[in-house]
Amino acid sequence: MSPARHCAVSIDLDGISCYYRIHGLGDPPAELEHLILERALPRAAALFASRNIHVTWFVIGRDADGDAALPDRTTRAANAQRLRTLADLGDELGNHSYSHPYELARMPSDAITAEIANCDRVLRDITGHAPKGFRAPGYDVAPAMLDTLARLGYRYDSSIFPAPGYYAAKAAVMTALAAVGRPSGAVMTNPRALAAPADPYRPSMTSPWRKGQAPVVELPIAVTPWTRLPAIGTTLLVAPEWVRGRVLSAMARRNFFNFELHGIDFADATKDGIPGELVERQPDLRIPIDDKLARLDQMLDEIAASYSFATLGDVAADVQRDE
Repeated sequence: MSPARHCAVSIDLDGISCYYRIHGLGDPPAELEHLILERALPRAAALFASRNIHVTWFVIGRDADGDAALPDRTTRAANAQRLRTLADLGDELGNHSYSHPYELARMPSDAITAEIANCDRVLRDITGHAPKGFRAPGYDVAPAMLDTLARLGYRYDSSIFPAPGYYAAKAAVMTALAAVGRPSGAVMTNPRALAAPADPYRPSMTSPWRKGQAPVVELPIAVTPWTRLPAIGTTLLVAPEWVRGRVLSAMARRNFFNFELHGIDFADATKDGIPGELVERQPDLRIPIDDKLARLDQMLDEIAASYSFATLGDVAADVQRDE
């Protein structure tokens, strides 16, 4: 069940607070709360618009909820307008939960439903139509999520990331942080996901990492054939050029490339005033934005030689049509 030679670029719009939680740093400076949507998103949007590539943006609902009784209501409404503009231009907005709890997969089913449904409401208000897809915080999917997506009429989930190397590195970092008394706010993905199919499939409603008959399609995040190395922008941007070339060459053997990035990939530590306590722990922030954009431009050239670009929603529709 593989779509024909498509690359879908998706960008998770995780705020700076997510990275402070990952690294056990507490709360970030208040003035940085909306940095990703205010400063990083426009840079990313400009790059992909210049290449006529339509992107799937995974949105944390709270960050664009201008109607809720939350601080910075005006700023959140402005964030919603930025996203509305992208949607009007043909990009896709995907559901990334309402508040991005890393432990979402371990929460009670009614709490899972509320997180997904509240983000769904925000996205419907922004675009005027129902979202098609969902990505779980921290790539950790659970049966209750699929149940909620099915009831809401979603077309796909894109949370499975079957990369053992990434899992091992994450475990090592979390163990090290715990050892120094600064536990990470992240959680470990269910290890069964590491053996999940790497190509699009219909998951089991009770075991999302196995094939089944779910009404939604699973679009796994990219890993290389056989070795299952992570082929995501956040990793490739900090890798040596020869590593990027090897990974992209390996990915060209797959019919579908789910090329995931994060909003922070388009942040610049100096220009955006990001504190050193995060910069020293987040390697991509030590690369100036102009260098990151040049590397990404080169990667997109290589990808374009093997694939046509589409949104994840369009890929999911193709998969369902070709069954």
